[in-house]
Amino acid sequence: MSTPASIALLILRIALGIIFIAHGSQKSFGAFGGPGIKGFSGMVQGLGLNPPVLWAWAAALSEFFGGLLLLAGVLPRIGAFLIACVMVVAIARVHWAKGFFIMQGGFEYPFLILMVCIALMITGAGEYSFFDRF
Repeated sequence: MSTPASIALLILRIALGIIFIAHGSQKSFGAFGGPGIKGFSGMVQGLGLNPPVLWAWAAALSEFFGGLLLLAGVLPRIGAFLIACVMVVAIARVHWAKGFFIMQGGFEYPFLILMVCIALMITGAGEYSFFDRF
């Protein structure tokens, strides 16, 4: 029998999964008007992360596969962890210096995503997921 909490976690996983499959696709494959790995690695290089192509692939694939794991409900804690790692770097290297609010480029949005990922890592993804014991 489903519980309201499991349904809520399912909705949260679906939303986060779709968002990060799309973002990861932009960075990895140039989908949806994204920069592709070449453009994204240029941005990563601008952040001072070396070697930039390695870190660009790590971030892009973490977003794509993290989103896929969440959407599919397979190893959702690992998917949430992958996305959380990217959000920590995004907050620290891109948004922190701009303050809190997203209107000024601040860390408000990645902070929210980070907290959602941490909540999913703590609670798990509910009864509508598979292999949720890690």
